[in-house]
Amino acid sequence: MIERKKQQMTRDKVSRLVNWGHWFAFFNGILAMLIGARYIGSVGYPETIIGWAYLSISTIGHFTFLAFIGYLIFIFPITLLLPYSKILRGFAAFIASLGLYALLYDTIIYDDYGIHLSPFAFDLAWQDLNALLHSTSYIVTPIVIVIVELTAANYLWKRIDKIQKKQWGNKVVLFVGICFVSSHLFHIWADATNMTEVTRFDDAYPVSYPATARSFMENHGIDSSMQSTESRNTKSRKLSYPISPMQCTADSQPNVMVISIDSLRADMVDSVTMPFLSQYRIQNQRFMNHYSGGTDFETSMFTLMYGLQGNYSDRKEFDSTSPILTNTLSQQGYQLAMFAPENNQYAANSAMFSGINIHISEGDNGSADADINTINAVNAWQPKQTQPWFALVNLTAPKDYDTPVGFLGVQTIKPHMPLKPAQKVLFNQYRQSLNFIDQQLASLLNNVSDDTIVLITGTYGQVFTSNTSDARSDLSPGNVKVPLIIHWPDSHGNKVNYRTSHYGIAPTLLSHVLGCTNPSTDYSSGRSLLEPNNETWVYIGDSRRFAIYQKAEITVLDSFGKYRIYDLDYKKRLDKKMSAPELIQVMREGRRLYNQ
Repeated sequence: MIERKKQQMTRDKVSRLVNWGHWFAFFNGILAMLIGARYIGSVGYPETIIGWAYLSISTIGHFTFLAFIGYLIFIFPITLLLPYSKILRGFAAFIASLGLYALLYDTIIYDDYGIHLSPFAFDLAWQDLNALLHSTSYIVTPIVIVIVELTAANYLWKRIDKIQKKQWGNKVVLFVGICFVSSHLFHIWADATNMTEVTRFDDAYPVSYPATARSFMENHGIDSSMQSTESRNTKSRKLSYPISPMQCTADSQPNVMVISIDSLRADMVDSVTMPFLSQYRIQNQRFMNHYSGGTDFETSMFTLMYGLQGNYSDRKEFDSTSPILTNTLSQQGYQLAMFAPENNQYAANSAMFSGINIHISEGDNGSADADINTINAVNAWQPKQTQPWFALVNLTAPKDYDTPVGFLGVQTIKPHMPLKPAQKVLFNQYRQSLNFIDQQLASLLNNVSDDTIVLITGTYGQVFTSNTSDARSDLSPGNVKVPLIIHWPDSHGNKVNYRTSHYGIAPTLLSHVLGCTNPSTDYSSGRSLLEPNNETWVYIGDSRRFAIYQKAEITVLDSFGKYRIYDLDYKKRLDKKMSAPELIQVMREGRRLYNQ
């Protein structure tokens, strides 16, 4: 009989502790919501009732769910093993405080870097700790959290019986459950209808995986493969581009021609392979240490036209935001034209080229024939212009190792780099294609007046492979280091040895041609190419995979935070930690225009 009473008392005590634990978890869910409000400030507040409605139910459902999961994992087992209220209250307050500390630290990291806590993010943030914890509040707040947790644990324990008599538990569970489920259903609808006011909060909260229309359809046996990438990639934030209104007044209006050649390596412009361009380079301003913005047309051309790092190119806002460069050219009365081959469908469907008259060249026998038609189109277009013009010319034959039928170019030579037999064949065919392009450049530039500003560069470099996927993922110097030559009217040739990149081209044209007095930081990640660059890094790539070219090493990262470090020749992988200061600057620059 006595033994039964003891067992009953133990069960009652455990039951009371479990009930207390549930209310303690709910209380911590409320605290987590208060701290989590900092994420909304980082992402930007909703502007519609629908946005506020979704954010409200999502916040309630997500943070109370996280608090309950934390209770089940860390506190509930201890309740069964050590059913002593004093021990459990102290332990629960300690665990809850740690959880809220982690959440608070995550809000700081997310606000500064745009990513949530992970081993990579923690390693990065730890090295920047002094800059992050710049206020005494980050010392006082943890102490306050401990006091609040201990007070709440004792308060709930003393009043748990009264709370249970009011029978609020089932109502709270029902309310939280409805918020949790309805937030996911809400998101499925928003994802299917491309409602960015809802989907832009997808990454705002840690450990948040809202259901999507795609996952819902797949779980119910419906093929979602036809759902467009655009409708699934709808994260949106407020963009300040430019940060301040542009102030531009040009003294003159010279014509401007930008020639971008796909797959043009910097080390292949020589007197044998490209004799015309080699001589033209000597006669004009040549940048000997220039880097593209990426390894594909979209990313690299984005950096050239917008003057921004390639990670901005993945953002939804730029689907409808045209470059400051072309906007300013239009405002100053320039005629804008782009000449590109028919296989460049991206050009016709991008805000990057909004307002530009696009001339598509066909090539029945490949990209080389298309390039010939492109050059002919430019030569025919120029004399007809009666106002200042800006022409963007894209040539693509080297990308495909293509030459016209019957073309006789340069002799085969031994590569200046170690290559496999198949790569040697591609190397020499690549030289033939460059020699063909060199002749086309001669045909084009001999018809351009000397008072026209001419800029010649590679859209990106070239690695000797026929696998386009491998080429796009290769961030080695051969694939990102490209020539840059600028012809300024009435100027002499000079060599620039400091490091430059594609996102310095737009600031150069805006400040030195269009008379814009804004600091380049108002609209660009770069600075004028004519100003010595003291920055210790160059960002190359998009947000999924990118490289940071530093003074003594190359750090390659992917979207999961995995990184590898190579020497400057990209031949040896270095066994060392990444340089945090440069990476911190990179990440801040990649979000700077959203933080104004």
